[in-house]
Amino acid sequence: MKIVRLGLLGLGTVGGGAAKIIEDTLSEIERRLGGKTTIRIEHVAVRDLNCQRAIDTSNIKLTTNPMDVVTDPNVDIVVELMGGTTLAKDCLEAAIANGKHIVTANKALIAEQGNALFAKAAEKNVIIAYEAAVAGGIPIIKALREGLSANKIEWAAGIINGTGNYILTEMKKPGADFAKVLKVAQELGYAEADPTFDVEGIDAAHKLTIIASIVFGIPLQFDKVFTEGISKVTAEDIQFAEQLGYQIKHLGMASRTKTGFSLRVHPTLVPNSVLLANVNGVMNAVMAQGDSVGTTMYYGPGAGAGPTASAVIADVIDIIRAEDQPQQDRVPALGFALDQLEDAPVVSIDDIECKYYLRCFAKNKAGVLAKITQIMADKSVSVEKLHQEPCVNNPNDATLVMLTNQVNEAVLNSVLAELNLLEEIDGEIQRIRIESLGEAS
Repeated sequence: MKIVRLGLLGLGTVGGGAAKIIEDTLSEIERRLGGKTTIRIEHVAVRDLNCQRAIDTSNIKLTTNPMDVVTDPNVDIVVELMGGTTLAKDCLEAAIANGKHIVTANKALIAEQGNALFAKAAEKNVIIAYEAAVAGGIPIIKALREGLSANKIEWAAGIINGTGNYILTEMKKPGADFAKVLKVAQELGYAEADPTFDVEGIDAAHKLTIIASIVFGIPLQFDKVFTEGISKVTAEDIQFAEQLGYQIKHLGMASRTKTGFSLRVHPTLVPNSVLLANVNGVMNAVMAQGDSVGTTMYYGPGAGAGPTASAVIADVIDIIRAEDQPQQDRVPALGFALDQLEDAPVVSIDDIECKYYLRCFAKNKAGVLAKITQIMADKSVSVEKLHQEPCVNNPNDATLVMLTNQVNEAVLNSVLAELNLLEEIDGEIQRIRIESLGEAS
C-alpha cells in the first residue's frame, strides 16, 4: 500500500483534531482513496516537546523547528496550522521550494500573501489547499469554486466570524450590552484575550478576500476590503432592528457593481425573511447569488477542532487524488487559472448604494424633525420608516430611528455631516447599512 506522509506545523486544537481524525477514521479514508493508499503523520513541529498530547506521538518525529518538517525528505504534504504571516510564509515558501504539497488553515496568509504563494506553487507544480481557512467545517471553498462554476456570481455574503455572531446574538437578551457579552465570550473561549481581529472585522475581511477572489476571478486584495466592527452596535439598535423586521448581523459581502467590485465587512440589517438573519450563536453561513442557480446558502460550524480538522483532512485526500494529474487538469486554487484573473477595480465604500438605518438623539421640541427631514430632502434622501420614542437616559431628548431609501454612501455621508452640525442633535448618529440579500423589495 502506498503511504503518503504528512508533516504537521502545529499540534494544537486543529492539529490535534486532524491527528484524531486520522486515528479514528483511517480505514474510511483508505476506502475513499481506493484501498491502495494510506496516510501517516511523519513529522510534527510543536512549541513544547514535553507537553502532554491528546494522541500517541511515540511513532512520530517531533521538533520545535518548523523548517525541520518542511525540509524533511520523508514528508510528502505539509499541513500548516500554526497561523501568523511571517514564519508561516517562510515555511510554505520552503515547502514549495522542496516540491511539497500544502494544506493550510491560515486565512490571513492566503488573503495577504496568496497571490505570490500560488504563483510560486504553480512554478513548482505544487498544490496549495486551504478549505479550512474559511468557515471551518463548511466546504464553502469547494462549493463556490466548483459547485457553482457554471454561474456568474452576482454577490456573496456571509456570517464568517462566529465570535461576532455570538456577541450579536447574545445582545438580544434583556440587560445585555457589548462589553458584558464580550467578557462572557472570552470566558467561554469564543473570543481571544485581545478580540480585535474578531470584533473589528479583520478576521472576516481575510475570509471575504478569499471568497471574493473565488467567486469573481479577481486577485486577492485584502488591503482593499472596507472593514467596520461591531463594537458600536448597541442593544437598543438590535431591539429597534427587530421591531422593524430585521436582525443585525456582522456580514462580509462581495458584490458586482457597475464600475467594479465591492468588498466590505460591516454590521448589516438583514430582513427576518432571509435565512441568513436566522443564523445565531457561533455558527457561520454564506449565501451566494448565481445567474443560473439563484440564491443558495451554506451553513455550519465555522471553527473548532472537529469541523476545521475535517476540512484539513478532506484537503489532504483531495491532494492525493489530484497530485498525479497534469497541472492544467487540476482545479485552480482560486477557481480560475492565474493568467485568467481579472484585474478589475475594487470600488470605494463611498461608491456603494444601499438603504440605511439611522439612529440619533434629538432635542424633544417642536421643529427638530422638520429640520432633519429637510436636510435629507435637500440631498434627495427620503425616509421610508420613522420611529420616535422618549430617550430613556435623558427625558429632554427623543430617540429617532429612520430607515432611508436607496442612496449613495457619499451622499449619505454629506447628510450626516450636516445633521451632526445641528445643535438639536446630541452625540454621534448611528449608521448601519441594510442589505436585502435577494429578498423581493
